[in-house]
Amino acid sequence: MTTATLTGSDSARNSAAAPAVDAGAVVAARLLAVDAVEEAKSGHPGTAIALAPVATLLYQKHLRHDPRDPSWAGRDRFVLSCGHASILLYTQLFLTGYDIALDDLRGFRTLDSRTPGHPEYGHTPGVETTTGPLGQGLATAVGMAMAFVHERATFDAGAPRGESAFDRRVWVLASDGDLQEGLSYEAGALAGRLGLDNLTVIYDDNDIQIEGDTRLTSTEDAAARFRAQGWHVDRVELAADGDVDVTALDQVLSTAGPEGKPRLVILKSQIAFPSPGAVGTAASHGAPLGATEAAALRDVLGVTTGPFEVSESTLEKTRAAVSRGAALHQEWDERFATWAAADPARAAAHASFTSRDVPAGLADTLPQYAAGASVSTRDASGAAIQALAAVLPAMWGGSADLAEPNRTAIRGAESFLPDASGAGDYTGRNIHWGVREHAMAAAMNGIALAGGWRVFAGTFLVFSDYQRPAIRLASLMQTPVTYIWSHDSVALGQDGPTHQPIEHLAALRAIPGFTVVRPADANETVAAWAAITAAGAPAGLVLGRQNVPVLDIPLADVRAGVARGAYVVHEPERLDALIVATGSEVTLALETATTAAAEGIGVRVVSMPSREWFAAQSAEYREQVLPGALRARVVVEAAASFGWHDVAGAGGAIVGIDQFGLSAPADQAMAARGMTVERVLAAVRTVLAPA
Repeated sequence: MTTATLTGSDSARNSAAAPAVDAGAVVAARLLAVDAVEEAKSGHPGTAIALAPVATLLYQKHLRHDPRDPSWAGRDRFVLSCGHASILLYTQLFLTGYDIALDDLRGFRTLDSRTPGHPEYGHTPGVETTTGPLGQGLATAVGMAMAFVHERATFDAGAPRGESAFDRRVWVLASDGDLQEGLSYEAGALAGRLGLDNLTVIYDDNDIQIEGDTRLTSTEDAAARFRAQGWHVDRVELAADGDVDVTALDQVLSTAGPEGKPRLVILKSQIAFPSPGAVGTAASHGAPLGATEAAALRDVLGVTTGPFEVSESTLEKTRAAVSRGAALHQEWDERFATWAAADPARAAAHASFTSRDVPAGLADTLPQYAAGASVSTRDASGAAIQALAAVLPAMWGGSADLAEPNRTAIRGAESFLPDASGAGDYTGRNIHWGVREHAMAAAMNGIALAGGWRVFAGTFLVFSDYQRPAIRLASLMQTPVTYIWSHDSVALGQDGPTHQPIEHLAALRAIPGFTVVRPADANETVAAWAAITAAGAPAGLVLGRQNVPVLDIPLADVRAGVARGAYVVHEPERLDALIVATGSEVTLALETATTAAAEGIGVRVVSMPSREWFAAQSAEYREQVLPGALRARVVVEAAASFGWHDVAGAGGAIVGIDQFGLSAPADQAMAARGMTVERVLAAVRTVLAPA
């Protein structure tokens, strides 16, 4: 199954016989971009001036959107991967009739503005994803394209090409910087392998970067690179007058590309064209033109209007996008209604998918483990995935070539691959990301943004370093994505320090809006999956490779305790001290408490699988678990001690690992790095010693 632009009225709107763009609309877009940057005294005007004809062409003709309903399910997606040129997007949103006013453009890059310096999802109507770090937008768009072909295959596989309500396209504007980021290589190879022919990337090949000519950094043949990755490549040269050749671009975009290939359009442009003193200059990339140059541009364009002045006649033309969008929306509604009426059960399943429904009694359908059993948390996670996938059809995912070690494969499901591959199809729920951790994480954001999908992806915890920029954007946008990180400590063993995470938990916990969950045993792992599924927010599940005993705790207490982030798992008759532990170290803490009891020391043990969930609880609950008056506290975690001092308190101690690991069998590695009863008990004695 492949995806294409809709036929019928959709093909009519793409007719190359009509003028490519209205000249007045392009002038307005160019000048509004200049005026906004001048008003803000900061910004990136060069790209916005040069690409105004391109953005106008997309928003007036090729992009299927409804300015009056930015969340319309049938819309295409536009991603401005070169997010520094955000004013290019905001001017189109204003001109085409979105809920963006001239005052919003005047407030560009100011406090509380609806037009921030880079596009932010959920902040500005019409912005489909947060784009800031270069390359992220392109990779996110790959995820959107994946989501759309998966949705079509899942809910409307039998429809002819171009005739499904689920045929939607993803459009990207990308820059030299986007293509230079290593992420774009990962994402490009992934899109080519998956044959995402609903993805079109327009690459602004303007030969200029902040430091000067792009030849300072690259002589790469971008066309050859993308063709080698399985893309169809078109090239559009400059027009005779030095402007972008929007007519030629229109002809390219109006012609369907080959099936089974994403499309790259290499578009030659001159940055800041036609501003006479700024064209082709690196300075125009990231600084206002200045009053003199702005006036010169107005002279070149033959206009006498002042800043932020747009004629009513121009607005009447650009806001024809409203009626066009309404017509496309109505056509789609009729097509969707016909599809829904043909199979009400299928339609109901899609409605449940869209709303991300959680089945009643979900937790009771998940695996349960008897106390004393020996199970790794990665194995328990794998079993939970099987149970969840059986009741959540929207759940899919994979690993960065680590499906077996991460336990992420959905048994009985096909691979997510093009039909022609012979190894799966687009209905497949097992994604083979390859060793592309960064693209995997960024594409997950796109998948989540594109619909009701519950997407997960796995790798080793130490490789979360490769994912961090995309995790940060997930946290900014609050996309409901789940990262599975196995091999969580030096208990990884003989693979040694390069694969043994130390600082990673602290670094991940430092990300605002992100939840880290490190369960102690199999039942906590299953409870964590249930809580993550219900929360619908970005989270990372940190798992161990080694077997650990299932704790003797009532299952109801485990479920409630994990959902609250921390809970008491052992209470002594007399309370002298407490140990807070996570993951496999909860067992170590319990063993220490038993040893301490033999010395007459009463130790409470608290399992704290998620600091973030615990911090969200009431002050009363937090006081119950960690009494403020009890200063004799020890924190135990086989990772860096950084970030635990607030829990340990002034009178407490932290038993962690503040040096890299070593290559040795798991038990020897843990002992060599101090994860022993003796060390923890010594810490308990220390915090109980008189000051």
